[in-house]
Amino acid sequence: MSNTSDPRQRAWARFVTAQAMLLERIEAALAAQDLPPLAWYDVLWILECAEGGRLRMNDLARRAVISRSNVTRLTDRMEKAGLVTRSESPEDGRGIVCSLTTAGRKMRARMWPVYCAQIDTLFGSQMNAREAVSMAEVLEKIIQNMQS
Repeated sequence: MSNTSDPRQRAWARFVTAQAMLLERIEAALAAQDLPPLAWYDVLWILECAEGGRLRMNDLARRAVISRSNVTRLTDRMEKAGLVTRSESPEDGRGIVCSLTTAGRKMRARMWPVYCAQIDTLFGSQMNAREAVSMAEVLEKIIQNMQS
C-alpha cells in the first residue's frame, strides 16, 4: 500500500495516472482523425530529426525508449504503410537501418496539429509558464539520472 502522506509518493501516483489519461485522450484524438497511433508519430519524429532521416534499428529503439523487438514490430507495420523503409546498413552490411520516406514525413506533418492541439488543451492549459519550467526541470533531472 502506498504512503499518500508522502508528497513524493503522491506526485508519483498523480504522474502515472495523468500520463495514462493524457495518452488515452491523445490516441483517441488521432484515431478520430483516421491517423496512426502516437507511437508511429514518435518514430517518424525521431527519424525526421536524425541525420539523413535514417537510424540503425538499435539506435531507433534506444531513442524511442522501446525494446528492439517492439521497434521491429512497429516499423514492420509502418513499412507496410509506406512510411519507412528498412535495409541493410550500407556501412557494414550487418545492421538494419530504418529510413523515413516522403510519405512518412507527410504523415508526421498531418499528425502534428492534432497532437499539438491535445498537448495544448489537455496539458499546457493546466499550468503557467513558471510551473511548466519547474516541471520540465524536475523531469529533466529524472531523465538525466536514468541515463547515467
